[in-house]
Amino acid sequence: MTALNRVPSLMARAGTASALTLAAVGGSVVVPGAASEAAAASPAHKALQIAASKKGSPYAWGATGPRRFDCSGLTLYSYKKAGKKLPRTAAQQYNKTRHISAKNRKAGDLVFFHSGSSVYHVGIYAGKGKIWHAPKTGDVVRLQKIWTRSVWYGRVS
Repeated sequence: MTALNRVPSLMARAGTASALTLAAVGGSVVVPGAASEAAAASPAHKALQIAASKKGSPYAWGATGPRRFDCSGLTLYSYKKAGKKLPRTAAQQYNKTRHISAKNRKAGDLVFFHSGSSVYHVGIYAGKGKIWHAPKTGDVVRLQKIWTRSVWYGRVS
């Protein structure tokens, strides 16, 4: 929702003259919640919500959903539903993302687990040091704390 869509409610709270004056001079209106709504509409946030909605889905090697997933199958499925295309494997996905530092990570970014230079697992960053992922055979899609420092982060663009 844009600030323009909110002008009637702003006028009621801030007064007609001030909202109209801002519109006339091209000023910007800071609307509480508008930034979070914009973030909520981002493909990364949608992908995160889609991954979370698959909680409890069984792991199956090579599976890309909608009922069973492996790790990169979950990220591929989630981002595809959010309107973004990713390659199939974790390593290929790493190579297609914009690499970012841990301090710049955001919810919805991909978390790549590596051994040396080899990427072997991927999940979607959920915030607070946790990821949504499809861990391994016999397990299910779940939220889990990142258990190692051997991770890289990538942002889907």
